[in-house]
Amino acid sequence: RRMSKWIFNSTSTTIIRIWSAWLLHNSKEAVGIAPEGLNKVFLDVPDKTLMEFLPSFDVLVLSSGHWFVTPSAYILNGKVVGGQGWWPLQAGKMQMNNIDAFGASTETFLTAVATNPNFKGIAILRTYSPDHYERGAWNVGGSCTGKVNPLDKAVKDGFIDAMYGKQVAAFKKVVKNSRKQSSKLKLMSITKPFALRVDGHPGPYTNVDPNKKTQRGPDGRPPPQDCLHWCMPGPIDTWNEMLFETIRR
Repeated sequence: RRMSKWIFNSTSTTIIRIWSAWLLHNSKEAVGIAPEGLNKVFLDVPDKTLMEFLPSFDVLVLSSGHWFVTPSAYILNGKVVGGQGWWPLQAGKMQMNNIDAFGASTETFLTAVATNPNFKGIAILRTYSPDHYERGAWNVGGSCTGKVNPLDKAVKDGFIDAMYGKQVAAFKKVVKNSRKQSSKLKLMSITKPFALRVDGHPGPYTNVDPNKKTQRGPDGRPPPQDCLHWCMPGPIDTWNEMLFETIRR
């Protein structure tokens, strides 16, 4: 359930998609003050499935980030150091919030990739994908209804900027520390340019119901919609062009 594979015999190419929400080891078992059933994300342990298959890849494309907004506890060196959407008051101040945890996850996994002696390919880190919910988050009436053209100027989003900043900082740190192995790592920065593509999401058209509502109701409330994922074909076709150019270079 975590893996899909496509084989193209005409070009001897295999494309594999591995689902890994945080790129790290995770569990729902109780750890310290974090109860059973809550996601536990181990910030210093890379995803075991990804590491198992890593040596077989010529090109590894990494994309993550949005699962750091889900309720979770963050574990570092065996201790609970923070959380998202969960934190007991009696535990005092958190050492890490979800933005910090995202930076730590990026550093952990890239370090594991760069220092793996059996991985001879390249790993391309695709930066944080911007969403375009207006007037609220996805679950409280956020909307991109009626957006049919790219923006001339991106709307500043403090959270997206912070996630992007942590990710790029972690990438640069690993490249610096990895020295010769750093040639395995490439950055594909899509966050800032695609912040302009407010028109590129399925929006209310994500619903397959032919009678779906696509406009705001009389009370001004938008219909359910997806302003995070991207239409195909659409803006992300450009990501493929960027990917091919990165591989070519």
